[in-house]
Amino acid sequence: MTTTDATATADIPDNQALSRMYTLMLTTALADQKSVVEAKAGRLQAAFYPVRGMEAVCAALGEVLTPRDRIVSTYRNLGDALAKGASLRSIMAELYGRRAGLSRGKGGPMHLQDPAIGFTATTGIVGSGLPIAVGLAMASQLDDDGTATVTTFGDGATSIGAFHEAMNFAGLWQLPLVFVCQNNQWGEHTPIASYAANTDLASRAAAYSIPAEVVDGFDPMAALSALRRATDRARAGEGPTFLEFQHYRLTGHTGTADFSYVPADELKAAMLRDPAPTFRTWLLENGHMDESVVEQIERRARQTVDDAFDYAAGCEFPAASDIYTDVFADDTWVRSLHND
Repeated sequence: MTTTDATATADIPDNQALSRMYTLMLTTALADQKSVVEAKAGRLQAAFYPVRGMEAVCAALGEVLTPRDRIVSTYRNLGDALAKGASLRSIMAELYGRRAGLSRGKGGPMHLQDPAIGFTATTGIVGSGLPIAVGLAMASQLDDDGTATVTTFGDGATSIGAFHEAMNFAGLWQLPLVFVCQNNQWGEHTPIASYAANTDLASRAAAYSIPAEVVDGFDPMAALSALRRATDRARAGEGPTFLEFQHYRLTGHTGTADFSYVPADELKAAMLRDPAPTFRTWLLENGHMDESVVEQIERRARQTVDDAFDYAAGCEFPAASDIYTDVFADDTWVRSLHND
């Protein structure tokens, strides 16, 4: 097991890649914040799970994943969906339960998916996405298609039986799979030390002979380096990798949840490393972009977010007849209901 931090990063990518990463991080953060406001106002009438604190890893995923690679995410999925190429318009429409959404308005925030772009599934049950990812990776291996599958999950999922089953299977079959553990230090309302006897999550990979790294989850360059190595290994047929990204959840468990239980000093320290603002400072101080370029990115990100919310609010809801769409392979059963 190795540790990757800000002092052990890959070569810095070109400015186009840095621009894409900052755009994705900022767009995720702004859309996340606005979704929380909408949820608290009662206009977003579904459980929304903020991703604040995870934006750096999402941006890195956006750079290393190819259109043919696949990802299985969780209900905390906004950044993952953007990373895989989903439009913010379609994401927001789904959050509002509209027909133009990624899941046609029937999945809501917990069930975004678009198989056409490799955003294969999201799951609302903790840990349940890992066996799905194993199946996808096994199919890739059997097809010898040279693709990687990534599954993202929180620290709490490492205590679920499905996690250990998936790790064992992936290690045994040497599957082209990357386990991305977003360790945000909280299992819903419980600090990690109160539910895990061993809080060194990456060390669990050794039991399944899977290489592991502990990575600074606030640092997009460290995340990019680790993810690039892991996805390259997967595509080359060298087996799975477990990456533990250590950061901190900067909001409550849901968009409307109280999080006064979070120690104030911990949250204050974590906020100093808020990924998007920290990356902005890094870009400027290291001469990768000047202020005018950064401000242009920020204007476009705000416009993208405002446009997506306006678009979603104006979309129609699913029709009652849509209840059977995407449920059955054909309409035989539906027609039999009407014939009765």
